[in-house]
Amino acid sequence: MKWLLFPVALMVLLLAGCAGDKHKQSGSRDGPSSRHIRASDVQDAVPKKEPLARYGNRSPYTVLGKTYKVLSSSKGYHKRGIASWYGSKFHGRRTSSGELYDMHLATAAHKSLPLPTYAEVTNLDNGRKMIVKINDRGPFHEDRILDLSYAAAIRLGVDKTGTARVDVRAIDVKKSKRRSSRVAAETFLQVGAFSERKTAKELAGKMAAARLKPVSVKKIRGLYKVWIGPYASETEIEANMRRVVELGYERPHKVSR
Repeated sequence: MKWLLFPVALMVLLLAGCAGDKHKQSGSRDGPSSRHIRASDVQDAVPKKEPLARYGNRSPYTVLGKTYKVLSSSKGYHKRGIASWYGSKFHGRRTSSGELYDMHLATAAHKSLPLPTYAEVTNLDNGRKMIVKINDRGPFHEDRILDLSYAAAIRLGVDKTGTARVDVRAIDVKKSKRRSSRVAAETFLQVGAFSERKTAKELAGKMAAARLKPVSVKKIRGLYKVWIGPYASETEIEANMRRVVELGYERPHKVSR
């Protein structure tokens, strides 16, 4: 009858032995990736309809002597609290959902949201925001609500501070898909408008150097306008808007040809 116990044992191991063990393991210290990563290199997780993970959704569950309940749905979830991050020590290990943890992807751990859940996370200390996929359990500290992957921490500017005040809002995947499908195929972002073509070309060159491609200069009603795109989804548009702002420019606005 031992083989009948294996699925249950595996479930417990994935739940408590991955995220739950982050704060009690000894040995090598956690840290950043050996790979150089810039904030502009980190892409948003793309929300998509997925079934609940086979592991990590058991409720209630107990870690470090405390019992937690998993929410039946992520719908309407919106909270603020402290986020931390985890990195190299757990890279390649299984998360509570059973997926391998990749510190270079936009993921996160949460104590009670169903796995997986997609969420928009905003760093309240600097205004940066992004979309992450929550596929792990943690952080098991009283004052924290989210554990970001190393890449997500870089994108949000949490890698240097260690922790930050964040706003976490669960994404309704169905609504997100409907919004994306309504975006016109020819939606561009205008990053500048100038009376002189030379100035517009200089900005276009800087956009291209920052890999914000394709980039073009359009003469419209006497002004030389610098456009990047086109983009076909709201997620793509928001990601490129943030990249422009991170480069030190004003937030661009959407235009259509």
